[in-house]
Amino acid sequence: MKVAEEIYNVGVEDLQIDLFEGYLPVPDGINYNSYVIKSDKIAVMDSVDIHFCDEWLKNLESVLNGTPPDYLVVLHMEPDHSASIFEFAKKYPQTVIVGNSKTFVMLGEFFGTDFADRRLVVKDGDKLNLGKHEFTFIFAPMVHWPEVMTAYESHTKTYFSADAFGKFGVASKGGEWDDEARRYYFAIVGKYGVQVQSLLKKVAAYDIQTICSLHGPVLKENLGHYVDLYSKWSQYQPETDGVFIAYTSVYGHTKEAVEKFAEKLNEFGVKTEVCDVVREESSYCIAEAFKYSKIVFATTTYNGGIFPAMKEFIQNLTERNFRNRKVGLIENGSWAPFAVKTIMGMLENSKDIIYAEQSVKIRSALNEQSLAELYALAEEMSK
Repeated sequence: MKVAEEIYNVGVEDLQIDLFEGYLPVPDGINYNSYVIKSDKIAVMDSVDIHFCDEWLKNLESVLNGTPPDYLVVLHMEPDHSASIFEFAKKYPQTVIVGNSKTFVMLGEFFGTDFADRRLVVKDGDKLNLGKHEFTFIFAPMVHWPEVMTAYESHTKTYFSADAFGKFGVASKGGEWDDEARRYYFAIVGKYGVQVQSLLKKVAAYDIQTICSLHGPVLKENLGHYVDLYSKWSQYQPETDGVFIAYTSVYGHTKEAVEKFAEKLNEFGVKTEVCDVVREESSYCIAEAFKYSKIVFATTTYNGGIFPAMKEFIQNLTERNFRNRKVGLIENGSWAPFAVKTIMGMLENSKDIIYAEQSVKIRSALNEQSLAELYALAEEMSK
């Protein structure tokens, strides 16, 4: 696919994969993007997952038309982008491998060679001139590996963003970008908001007309929308004013309370989303929790703490620097309700958390008092 003047995407689509990184469901597959820049000199940008190496090399051949590339630029060493480098190096023995010092350490670890006889080590801000096209390398350590770098091509004003601006789902299926990009971001990159903010500040100095990520579609239109979302996500700011309700329920009483609570919020005109964190896959719940301005945790006391799935869910949030939210709490404890205390303890290091004044304590099942507390919490969270 032609991306810009003399720039082509020769990547592949993986529709065979069920779990990305071994745990994240990708029902619509995923792209492993790789790019060819044909100028006075020719550069290839990254490789693909090893299972698609042969397909990738054929794609390369169709664009190169028998001319060997001068450079292979390695932006990111995660195996879904680097695993085919060794086969590429055998096929094109004269091609120079371009990366930073950490790139070559990892190449040695993965392949037993750091290509010392054919490598070009670059630093942050260095340029690589191909003729009409010229790259400026913009380092992005810990977005989301330490060796990551990105590249800006000045002639076409194309930004090669590595895993930044990536999304789940193959590009050929189309579909709305935001949801699967948000899920990708908070599952993969979410912990590193400070580093993403640093990168965004660097690239703000460049006139970017096209964004080429290593996953998902090439972005050409409405780039401000994508950059704005990335800025919000990396600052842990909500996108939507509303209430996300995460719950667990053993015998249905907590679920009943959540349903009544959501109904009351809807009566107040509040945008509401409900997630059973036991039955819904965690990456979807995590992404939606970061989307909303307010969150309510509703769960049972269990073994003197909280239900295991809720505990894991909150740990997933705090590992990704969950912050800047108003939090409401609903606990169900038949004889010893400890859920509120436990949750507040788990969130004690989360910054800028505001707790609702009203909490709800259910003893086994809703009664007149707990129902009144539930409706009072709904009213408070609606404001």
